[in-house]
Amino acid sequence: MKITLRRRKIDDILATQPMVRWLQHYDSSSLFNDLMAGIVVAILIIPQGMAYALLAGMPPEYGLYASMLPLFCYALLGSSRSLAVGPVAIASLMVTSALSEFAAPGSAAYIQAAINLALLVGLFLLLMHLLKLGSVVNFMSHSVISGFTSAAAVIIALSQLKHLLGLEIEQGDFLASLTQTANTLPNFDADTLLVGISSIIVLLITKKPLCCLLKRAAAPSWLAEAVCKGGPMFAIIAGMVLVTWLDSASVAIVGEIPSGIPALSLNFINPTLWQDLWMPALLIALIGYVESVSVGTALASKRRERIDPNRELLALGAANIGAAVSGTFPVAGGFGRSMVNFTAGAQTTIASLITAVLVALVVAFFTPLLTNLPTATLAAIILLAVLPLIDISSLRQAWRYNKGDALTLVATFIAVLLLGVELGIVLGIALSIAILLKRTSQPHIAIIGRVGASEHFRNIERHDVSTHPDILILRVDESLFFANTRYVEQFILAHIAQHPSIRHTLINCAAVNDIDASALETLENLSHQLHSEGICLHFSEIKGPVMDRLERVKFAEHLAYGEIFFTTDEGVRQLETRC
Repeated sequence: MKITLRRRKIDDILATQPMVRWLQHYDSSSLFNDLMAGIVVAILIIPQGMAYALLAGMPPEYGLYASMLPLFCYALLGSSRSLAVGPVAIASLMVTSALSEFAAPGSAAYIQAAINLALLVGLFLLLMHLLKLGSVVNFMSHSVISGFTSAAAVIIALSQLKHLLGLEIEQGDFLASLTQTANTLPNFDADTLLVGISSIIVLLITKKPLCCLLKRAAAPSWLAEAVCKGGPMFAIIAGMVLVTWLDSASVAIVGEIPSGIPALSLNFINPTLWQDLWMPALLIALIGYVESVSVGTALASKRRERIDPNRELLALGAANIGAAVSGTFPVAGGFGRSMVNFTAGAQTTIASLITAVLVALVVAFFTPLLTNLPTATLAAIILLAVLPLIDISSLRQAWRYNKGDALTLVATFIAVLLLGVELGIVLGIALSIAILLKRTSQPHIAIIGRVGASEHFRNIERHDVSTHPDILILRVDESLFFANTRYVEQFILAHIAQHPSIRHTLINCAAVNDIDASALETLENLSHQLHSEGICLHFSEIKGPVMDRLERVKFAEHLAYGEIFFTTDEGVRQLETRC
């Protein structure tokens, strides 16, 4: 009996695992699609991983390390079939921003701090999973994310110009880097620039013209897909060939890359670093999670599926702990790489397992082939990957639709550029919350009247309606709570002062989803104040859950001769007979 119950528990646990459910319907066609997607993503992630490692201030091989065990961890636990986890530009920039003040990029102390940062990111994500905080994405407004990613793309692009042009620029903030770049621009290295421009040309050609040519030539879909998405790998090959041909000592190369898969270890743990790293770790966890869930949700909708945001916290947390254990920096789900994974035909996360195995083979046996890889080529890969993140269209749309959102976007963009990534994000979130509080503390209040002879009531400023001179009917388009009831009270009193004939005030509560204790007290006091002036305060269309709470405190009995009507039409008809 005990064995049977234990087996049932195990079966129940396995049934909740996304991969187990997918494998129940897995066939040879799915395996082929996953295999092709895994190969295509591996072709992309090898150069990208190395490039993002340099962006994070780490040696290039650490980008390869971040593309193995983290992928395994996510593949086993993640709920998205197509999300490709690994090194990403935004997280890499945030790593550099967080750690550059502690140690020199690439140093042993810097690497240890990056590994501890990955561990903290993973622990924060797991804690959020345990607390079921998958909905935390709702507190990061689109304006803040858009402003941050646009500013981050600008910072990343500027940071790569020195590699693309062969300039000597010291690590510094945005303005210092911009000034140094402008001052040293005449000293660019011609050979390095040639390699960089050649890499950009190869990337652009393989992205569209060559892709279109293969499709017109009716090439096999798997070949066309691999070629179209393998631009970074072609750029690396072209860059190494060009460096060999130029034989120039002025062109920087990545140099010798250690061979062999990194050993798993926990010796890196340094709690003394955590008190300085917890804030950037929390922000990296939040930004990485928001980016990953956004991408995963978008791709899942294309299959008419859904992902589990809370499970994504578990999977991404495990992936980052896997990154720490394998000795590398934080990871997240990347938009470009995930799109490649999806369009290449990935059916399950088996594709990520295949990608991880291929990367491991490269790390174990083929790293000597990458010795002459020019850093200018890696800079070109990063540039073309981040430039689309500069989202001008979001600013235009926000400006047309809501000036407050546009202000948040611009403020976050400027703050990230001038004050740094962490402080810029915090200020952007604070501003968005402040604007939200301002909106809710000054809710829209419409004075409404009857539309013709119907039972419908609309805003007198927008529609041709009829009103009664002795009755003020208004609609509050917001829940009532401590921050906005004074505003509602002042609105009513000001309007009554301008219209002495008013004898009844009726508040339509159709848009009121909640009334807190402070608002309740204010309404009761307002009722008595109006009654002392010969005016009765009434309510209509109160929603069921709100009405249940009002009945528990006998709110209707506290109204000074006021009433609660089921509909506004019923209330107006009764009040008209009393005037």
